[in-house]
Amino acid sequence: MKKYMFLGIFGALVMACATNPITGKQNLNFVSNSELFPTSFQQYSTFLSENKVITGTADAKLVENVGFKIKAAAEKYLTYLGQSQYLKDYRWEYKLVDNKEVNAWCLPGGKIVVYSGILPITQNESGLATVMGHEVSHALANHGAQRMSAAQLQQIGGAVLDAATTNKSAQTREIFSQAYGMGTEVGVMLPFSRSNESEADKIGLTLMAIAGYNPDDAIAFWTRMSAKSGGSGTPEFMSTHPSDATRIANIKALIPEAKAIALKVGTIK
Repeated sequence: MKKYMFLGIFGALVMACATNPITGKQNLNFVSNSELFPTSFQQYSTFLSENKVITGTADAKLVENVGFKIKAAAEKYLTYLGQSQYLKDYRWEYKLVDNKEVNAWCLPGGKIVVYSGILPITQNESGLATVMGHEVSHALANHGAQRMSAAQLQQIGGAVLDAATTNKSAQTREIFSQAYGMGTEVGVMLPFSRSNESEADKIGLTLMAIAGYNPDDAIAFWTRMSAKSGGSGTPEFMSTHPSDATRIANIKALIPEAKAIALKVGTIK
């Protein structure tokens, strides 16, 4: 029985791996866009109805303008990659929301929210493009679906462990369960999240460059973000995000590639 369970899980993993057109990587993904997007769009509508959306101001217009440029850059880049149909089901929106939290996000399918609290740190259009390019990249790379799939796999692994230790004592099973939970969180889930963040930084720089912004400006933004946090926080190995120093160093190394791709693809006029 256990043998067939493991074979079934292995088969599911093989079938669930798909190549993402913008990264060129095979990723674990149990959730299709046709399943994910309707829920995403509904969540976005609900969020907007429950929060104060800022409209008609210079900041709101800036968010829309930068959002349009990042969208156009994504379309141009995917066309260059021969994947112009990839965005056919996206329903782009860019909203500024009155919230003091330093945050922004993009739901699957291109639904973007920028909190007003991050604007003092973005400071200018290129700073905002850094943020929005990064968040859009999470959606383009299907990171939301990947995290959902990884969480499902983590649960499946826990069930397999539970079945494999059925004949053990309750105390032994609890020890195995706790070790599995901590091990998969620190050894798999958190590194996976940090990898997603670094991948979004890389794609975001490319979109930023194609959109006509200077990706060098991303360094200034992340430096300001680091100053805002005081350079302190959770140790990197326990965090979902790379440390500020790691992120800035990675971005500096990735900028030449982003500029080179933008030269090949062409920039948004």
